[in-house]
Amino acid sequence: MATKIFVNLPVRDLGVSKAFFAALGFTFNPQFTDDTAACMVISGDIYAMLLTHAKFREFTAKDIADATRTTEVLLALSMDSRAQVDDLMGKALAAGGREARDPQDFGFMYGRAFDDPDGHIWELFWMDAAAVEQT
Repeated sequence: MATKIFVNLPVRDLGVSKAFFAALGFTFNPQFTDDTAACMVISGDIYAMLLTHAKFREFTAKDIADATRTTEVLLALSMDSRAQVDDLMGKALAAGGREARDPQDFGFMYGRAFDDPDGHIWELFWMDAAAVEQT
């Protein structure tokens, strides 16, 4: 079995978060979704567990960071094209996300980033595979 990753993210309002990510086209696995958590399917091997603060606290004794004020992690998702980066970014902005920084265009790599409703930063990027192979 391939290794899978489940990124656990604390969210203030699970319904708001689910609606935001559904507007971006993501789906949720009902087997691991209830009123305290939602298993967002990013790909066949990548998932984001959106957890209420109460549920998140079951896994750590540490304070939950306010992602609108501090950043511990950047969540980066590769896209198949520049157009796909711009398309998903457009959906994020239309759903209430905020642009986290100016677009970055290095020719062989292009990226944009948005803050979700809880302030978590999602980076969307495309990289020219041929350019990477040359290095």
